Amino acid sequence: MTDKGQFQSGHEIPVTHQDFPGKEAKMPYPTPLFDEIPTSDGKNQKYRAAGKLKGKNAIITGGDSGIGRATAILFAMEGANSLIVYLPEEEDDAQETKKRVEQYGQQCHLISTDLRDRKNCQKVVDEAVKLFNGQIDILFNNAAYQMMVPDIKDLSEDQWIHTFDTNIHPYFYLAKYSLPHMKPGSTIINNASINAYIGRPDLLDYTSTKGAIISFTRGLSNQKVGQGIRVNAVAPGPVWTPLIPSTMNDDAQKQFTSPMGRPAQPSEIATCVVFLASTDSSAISGQTIHCNGGTVLNG
Repeated sequence: MTDKGQFQSGHEIPVTHQDFPGKEAKMPYPTPLFDEIPTSDGKNQKYRAAGKLKGKNAIITGGDSGIGRATAILFAMEGANSLIVYLPEEEDDAQETKKRVEQYGQQCHLISTDLRDRKNCQKVVDEAVKLFNGQIDILFNNAAYQMMVPDIKDLSEDQWIHTFDTNIHPYFYLAKYSLPHMKPGSTIINNASINAYIGRPDLLDYTSTKGAIISFTRGLSNQKVGQGIRVNAVAPGPVWTPLIPSTMNDDAQKQFTSPMGRPAQPSEIATCVVFLASTDSSAISGQTIHCNGGTVLNG
C-alpha cells in the first residue's frame, strides 16, 4: 500500500480479508468515500448538490454499503428519500447509512431481506408504495454476489445458480413489481460491470450475470422509453467496497487498479447514478455508463 491519496494516481488498497458479504464497518484505512469527489489536483471535496432529485423516492438494493450507501447519501443530498434493502447480517452498516442520509434531512427506510425470493421482492415494493404514498420514482438495482473461481471445472452448479438468483432475477422482479407504481419521468438504473465487456475469467458466473443485466437494460428500455420511463445501467470497473476484501484473493487485491492509476471510490459511481436518475440525462435510455477508470470499451 502506498501513501498516495485515494484520488491520486498510484493509490493502492490495503490487502485484507473478510467473510462475505463484507462489512463497511470493518473496512481498513483509508476507508471508502461516499460524499467526497476528486479535485483536479487529486485531493477531495464535498459533493455539491443542486436539488436534482427534490421530492423523489427511491428503492436502492444493497444500500447498506459501498456504491449503494454512496448513492443513498448523494440522493439525499439532492433531495430524495430512499428505501434501502440489505441482508440481515448487514444491519449495522444499514443503520449507519440511515444515519448519514438523515443528516441531510431526508428519509431513509430500512428493510432487511433476501431478494433471491421473489416474494421478498414484492414485499420490498409493497413497503415502498406504503411509505412513499404510492410513488416510486427511482429503482436502483445494485445488490450483487461474486466469488472468485479460476476454472469452470471448480465452479459448482450451486454457486452458478446462487449468483444468478442474486444478481439478475431480483432485477427482473423488482422492475416488474415497481413499474405499475412509476410514471413518466421515473427511472430504473441497473448496476452492471466492466466484466460483462472484458470477460473476466475468474468470475465466470458473476460476469455472465452482468452481461444479462446489460441485455435486460436494453430490452426493458425499448419496452418503456415510449411511456416516458427510462432504463439505463452503470458498468463500474474496480471500486473500493466491502465486496473486495470479502471475495478477492491477495493477488487480485494487489492488482486492483485501473488505467487512471487507482480504483474508484463509491462516490464516483454514485455521481453517475444521480445523473441517470435526474433529468440531466433526459435523452438517455437503454445505455450504459462505463465508470471504469479509463478502460476503453464498445457497447
